[in-house]
Amino acid sequence: MKKTLLLVTLCCLCLGFTFAVSAGEKKASYNIALAVYGTKGEYVQMWINAMAEHPAVKSGLAKTTVFDGEYSHIRQDDQFNTIIAQKFDAAIFIPIDSTAGGATVKKSVEAGVPVVGSNGPVTSDLIVSYIGSDDVEAGYLVGKAVIKAMGGKGNVVILEGPVGQTGPMQRGEGMLKALAENPTVKVLESKTANWSRNEAMDLMQNWLVSHHDQINGIFGQNDEMALGALAAVKSAGIQPVIPSAGIDGISDAVRAVSRKEMLISVRQDAFTQSQGALDIALRHLIGPEYKPMSECWKLYPEMPWGDGTAKLYSVPWTIVSPDNADKFLEEER
Repeated sequence: MKKTLLLVTLCCLCLGFTFAVSAGEKKASYNIALAVYGTKGEYVQMWINAMAEHPAVKSGLAKTTVFDGEYSHIRQDDQFNTIIAQKFDAAIFIPIDSTAGGATVKKSVEAGVPVVGSNGPVTSDLIVSYIGSDDVEAGYLVGKAVIKAMGGKGNVVILEGPVGQTGPMQRGEGMLKALAENPTVKVLESKTANWSRNEAMDLMQNWLVSHHDQINGIFGQNDEMALGALAAVKSAGIQPVIPSAGIDGISDAVRAVSRKEMLISVRQDAFTQSQGALDIALRHLIGPEYKPMSECWKLYPEMPWGDGTAKLYSVPWTIVSPDNADKFLEEER
């Protein structure tokens, strides 16, 4: 009996020791997968570049690997098989398909790879947290700016983002809100150009032929598409250029706003959405003793770090107008 009790006690002590070592285990470096929907657009390039400048990356605490989803959910989902197989410590996910991405998140979390959402929301309650901006508000700001420039009447076309992404749907919702407030403005065309400048240029060229002299405003659900539409308008020799606006605040759009070719760009902060996501991931992996290393948390008092475990961090938008565009261009230099 005494031998049995001794054996049980020793087993319990061993189990307790093992648990304590495991729970307190910290790594010198964490491998983080950056699963982005595609790398062709300037916004995602800005997001990736900002990540490379994060203090945790520069110090070696975090090692990041970019997975280019090539604008395909199938491709992104397959890449998560690689992320799981290679035992990444965590993934930061910008999905091409918000709804289908939920199954991808579930698979990753069940395999032990936690997921932080950034920039584009995913339909899942299993993510650690999401850091991004309110797309409904951005769409509304674009709609209001273009409609105001049109004098509150006329016809518009809408260049949509990829079908299935929550971001385009929410930006579209904001645009429809602005249209509902102005019933004398009609939508002639609304179609996806998949965030692509070239696709948007082709679409706009077709629309200019189909609706000769009837298009009075252009709603771009991102800057790349707004710029593509603008290129088509300029190529057609239309003067003055049709009022247009976009979302993201990429450098070409800011320059177009500065030249007064575009009305506004609604700038989302790639630096904060990127670096903030890594801080959130590291807080999840390391625990409450981790303190945010990025300066991004000092930029927006209305978005406090707290203890780093909030389910949503909403990054404010900034309107880029002809009045402040040069300031942003100067910051880029």
